[in-house]
Amino acid sequence: MSYENLAVASHNGVTRITIDRPKVLNALNRATLASLDRALSDLPEGTRVVVLTGAGEKSFVAGADIAEMAELPAPLAAQYAGEGQRILARLGELAVPVIAQVNGYALGGGLELVLACDFAIASDNARFGLPEVGLGVIPGFGGTIRLARKIGPAAARQLLYTGAQLKAEEALRAGLVNEVVPLAELTGRVDAIAAQIAKNAPLAVASAKRSARHAEETDLGTALAVEAQLFGLCFATTDQGEGMRAFLDKRPAQWTGK
Repeated sequence: MSYENLAVASHNGVTRITIDRPKVLNALNRATLASLDRALSDLPEGTRVVVLTGAGEKSFVAGADIAEMAELPAPLAAQYAGEGQRILARLGELAVPVIAQVNGYALGGGLELVLACDFAIASDNARFGLPEVGLGVIPGFGGTIRLARKIGPAAARQLLYTGAQLKAEEALRAGLVNEVVPLAELTGRVDAIAAQIAKNAPLAVASAKRSARHAEETDLGTALAVEAQLFGLCFATTDQGEGMRAFLDKRPAQWTGK
């Protein structure tokens, strides 16, 4: 299936979604967001991990398409933000893990995409920031909320109020990304992590993600209760029996996703 401004490829359970507008540094416009929405609905059967990245070597996503937004009246701007929030929430709520492969600029809407993913691996030329206040607006796709949850309220407020950019190593120290690698090694490193995830029991990985995500939104007691419930549900799956028998038999497990 083809998508406007988007390339989708799947191999060995890993589906790579590439924002493909390199001439404008992969800036997000409405057509690209709509394509991403459809792609998330149409993930190939057997997908166990999603990798999100941008085309080229300069930019992951350098922000929203300013030319498209510039003349929006206030009611339509609020509607546009709500639609972007819905699509990014959908990205984060996928049952499978989503890795952001950040190959350059991740600014504005690009950083908001990164924040919606489960975690990020960045190239050494990556740059991160929410520069919207310099344009007379604020982030509208969840950036003011997710950034604080990721790096802490005070650090997030400084970035939000100044519009400053973080270099890759600064983003690593802040906890915004998990690893920084040379650009030439980025795809290989992300592929290795994705393959490691994909070889595990898919229902167990989905349950781990569900528990971890839920814990971000609730108190410790409720989170622990949900974890225990999900742990128990794993024992109702075929994969649990197969995984433990395979361990005891000292052989690779054969997952069915059931």
